[in-house]
Amino acid sequence: MTHQSDAPHGARHDAAIDGPGHGTLSIAAILAESARRRPEAPALHFMDQTITYGTLWDQTRAYAGALAARGIGPGSRMAMIVPNVPDFPRVYYAALALGAIVVPVHLLFKTEEIRFVLDDAKVDLVVAAAPFLGEAAPAAALAGVPLLTVLAPPGFELDGEPVARLEDEAAAAEPIERYASVHPLAAATILYTSGTTGTPKGAVGSHLAVVEQVHTCLIDTWDYRPDDVLYGGLPFFHTFGQTVVLNAGFRRGAAIILLPKFDADEALALLVRHQATVFAGVPTNYAAMVAAANRTADRPPLRYAISGGAPLPTALLEAFEAGYGAQVHEGYGLTETSPVASFNLVSEPIRPGTVGRSIWGVDIAVADPETEDRIDLLPPEALGEIVVRGHNLMKGYLGRPDATAAAIVNGWFRTGDLGTVDAGGVIQIVDRKKDMIIRNGYNVYPTEVEAVLSRHPSVALAAVFGVPHPERGQEVHAAVVPVEGADPDPAELVTYVKAKIAAYKYPRVVHLVEALPLGPSGKILKRELQRLFGG
Repeated sequence: MTHQSDAPHGARHDAAIDGPGHGTLSIAAILAESARRRPEAPALHFMDQTITYGTLWDQTRAYAGALAARGIGPGSRMAMIVPNVPDFPRVYYAALALGAIVVPVHLLFKTEEIRFVLDDAKVDLVVAAAPFLGEAAPAAALAGVPLLTVLAPPGFELDGEPVARLEDEAAAAEPIERYASVHPLAAATILYTSGTTGTPKGAVGSHLAVVEQVHTCLIDTWDYRPDDVLYGGLPFFHTFGQTVVLNAGFRRGAAIILLPKFDADEALALLVRHQATVFAGVPTNYAAMVAAANRTADRPPLRYAISGGAPLPTALLEAFEAGYGAQVHEGYGLTETSPVASFNLVSEPIRPGTVGRSIWGVDIAVADPETEDRIDLLPPEALGEIVVRGHNLMKGYLGRPDATAAAIVNGWFRTGDLGTVDAGGVIQIVDRKKDMIIRNGYNVYPTEVEAVLSRHPSVALAAVFGVPHPERGQEVHAAVVPVEGADPDPAELVTYVKAKIAAYKYPRVVHLVEALPLGPSGKILKRELQRLFGG
């Protein structure tokens, strides 16, 4: 006799089906497992020292013991203001090994900006490297958050008061034996967006999103090898360096060259010294590395390079390949997508001017940018807003349910980027919605104009932006960083572009600048250029 429940199907509940389950997953396993499997392999090259995986994990376990003694545990929120030195992975993985949530802070933030993050994230403890205590210490005091430091000499004092050193507390603490068990969907990181559209928002990332991102990328997006040596100059407080270099590199058991502050000549010397095989950077890094290559004949044995963070002009891609003999594979992503969403796979011929196809398990499409309450997908080749869904999405914006609901609609994350997806799934990013210039009613996409300017032999970098105009709505301006030793005539640059694109697109004004204002990920801050040159 078959038993039939009186309850409707929708009312049935079984914890084995509906519950959270008992699986666990931790980003800390990335370091712990490589240390277990390859304890003697080099993990980090920094200055004159090489640190093995076994040693780094032992140091991390000691740091975790000290943090645990401070009350840090599952669900705690710990901010860190640490540059690309060995203490970054020690602190980062120590907190994650305890089940805590890591809140990396931009190194250039001032006191009020740091205080905002500490307050917004409701941080329980902040670990700040000694060089940043001038801004971090008063921010911690104002927020009422306990402070620990690293990299400070013994007996260090700030304004006559001693500062607690994590190194001392780690030496006295009992190291943890193993990393804590956490649910795969538990929060692991809170990464603050750059705030280009207002107040910075904390994007909450899960252990699953980061670990699955690493595995997907290592399996069929790029091919890090255990004997690879990766350039580690991208800031680890940002999602690009944190996931693509630190976590992916450590998962494969490769070595990482640490560079706390980017300098192209120093970077090239380190790449040569340690025989680097993979370079990862943003377009501004590539421009500087091309210039550095003109000052020395030394070259590292690069297998390939990775670019992200902003569109890479094809001319710059070609110049780097010519100078270093390494092909550049460009990808696309955002803080909210952990970050990689698409990539020009290392196993396939690159498609310059595109960001390749979506990575495994991630779906990318184009939607009507004017429809806000739902996702209306557009056909292949149509221009619209890039939308993303998949395992790589953030959990949401911390404390901002309205912002989360506006960003993730019908399961799709609205990127705010305009682009196209062809029938083969190849994605081209045209521009940010907010960066598009409307001149005399015509849409001007700055990346298209920048691509033309970048091919001029005297142009190292170019940024095109709109300036308010009483008659035309907006006028097209460009800021140009000249090639080293060049002194281009702005009028000649205008003429150069005018001959190559439609009349409504070319810049009417070109400003020569020594450098372009950059955000935390190396993106050019066009709002700052608009402020400087907006009249």
